[in-house]
Amino acid sequence: MKIVDAKVIVCSPGRNFVTLKLTTEDGIHGLGDATLNGRELAVVAYLEEHVIPMLIGRDARRIEDTWQLLYKGAYWRRGPVTMTAVSAVDCALWDIQGKALGVPVYQLLGGRSRDDVMVYGHANGADIDDAVRAAQHYVSLGYKAVRVQSGVPGLKGVYGVGRGTMSYEPAERGKAPELEWSSERYLAFVPELFARVRRELGPDVHLLHDVHHRLTPIEAARLGKELEPHHLFWMEDPTPAELQDGFRLIREHTTTPIAVGEVFNSIHDCEALLRGQLIDYIRTSVVHAGGLSHLRKIAHVAELYHVKTGAHGATDMSPVCLAASLHFDLAIHNFGIQEYMRHSDDTDRVFPHAYSFNAGALYPGDKPGLGVDIDETLAAHHPYERAYLPVARKLDGTVHSW
Repeated sequence: MKIVDAKVIVCSPGRNFVTLKLTTEDGIHGLGDATLNGRELAVVAYLEEHVIPMLIGRDARRIEDTWQLLYKGAYWRRGPVTMTAVSAVDCALWDIQGKALGVPVYQLLGGRSRDDVMVYGHANGADIDDAVRAAQHYVSLGYKAVRVQSGVPGLKGVYGVGRGTMSYEPAERGKAPELEWSSERYLAFVPELFARVRRELGPDVHLLHDVHHRLTPIEAARLGKELEPHHLFWMEDPTPAELQDGFRLIREHTTTPIAVGEVFNSIHDCEALLRGQLIDYIRTSVVHAGGLSHLRKIAHVAELYHVKTGAHGATDMSPVCLAASLHFDLAIHNFGIQEYMRHSDDTDRVFPHAYSFNAGALYPGDKPGLGVDIDETLAAHHPYERAYLPVARKLDGTVHSW
């Protein structure tokens, strides 16, 4: 089952996506998401100039061998561009394998470990009242878990407060937007936000919050401790993960669960956090951490240390990635929760899919492979447009972690 054709499809049905399509001599094709938000064309070049020439003529069934070839054979390992490209190839090969055998990918991963996949939605608002109403709306739709973000008094353009009601798209076409930040104002405000949300939504709804790498370890420890009465499901990305010992300091001061990992590329980025039991949820994604093959290895290591998964699933990942995540979530034992931001109608039309939502959960469906396709004709009507993620600056003008 040799690979005879490979192509990269770039389109922008509401936002930019990069998709790898591999085709075998049998006429079976598989898809892999290769989207790296704000740096999409870097991955396109890596795929077209370096990876695709290595794939033509290879046996599509040799998934692990191909993964090792692209990872070890390049000498220059890891990094977001390399690992996004590797991820795309890996997922496309799993898609082909499932179609060739006539089974959904989760059956290839060991079969179902659960009946469905619990997801969380993104509730946000300009202020507390708006955020509460948004969270109540998600609960009315059947969501059992809701991430809550709100504007902070005195700050413009706070992370997580988007332009829409059911999704959040931070990338802006043209010049990178610059947003204001003050850790002091944020720390004073967030406990008030969650006191109100918990009071309004009651004790049974899972509440999540994304700090988005903004705090120092001791600031994050303070926030986690002040949020303990409101029983968060998790506090996400409390501090930049380059200093992994910082998570030890946070752990020593709070019992609020910690989630991290959406910017990680491999097991080597999180092995110390897992082994040290410094986090509770690992958020590595299918599209940026080596595909299904490597994500399974991360999950298996995490299971040894009672860490559950919470795979990244923002709308900068296409329905191809979301579908792959759902097959992974359904099969692994230590699943925790899946992020779910609804794609635009244009995106759903370009990427017809078998997965479905019901009562706060997603299910990948039973179509062979990943259960997602791409309408190339329709995709061509949505050409790429350069876009950038925002830059955060403190009130004195200093660049800060966005």
